[in-house]
Amino acid sequence: MKISVVAELCAGEGICEQDAPELFEIVDGVAVAKMEEVPEHLQEAARNACANCPTEAIKIDEE
Repeated sequence: MKISVVAELCAGEGICEQDAPELFEIVDGVAVAKMEEVPEHLQEAARNACANCPTEAIKIDEE
C-alpha cells in the first residue's frame, strides 16, 4: 500500500495526524505523508485517515 496527500486539496485540519501520527504530519498548514510505503501494521490506520479526511486529500494505492 502507498499513500500520498494532494496538497491542493488539504485544508490542514490535522485529522489524519490525529488518526495516524506515524504516517502524517502537518507542515506549514498542509498534511504531509511521512512515508510512501505503508507497513502492514499501519494500513488500517491509513485507511481510517483517508476515510476521515474531510477534503478527500489522502490517496491510497492498494497495489
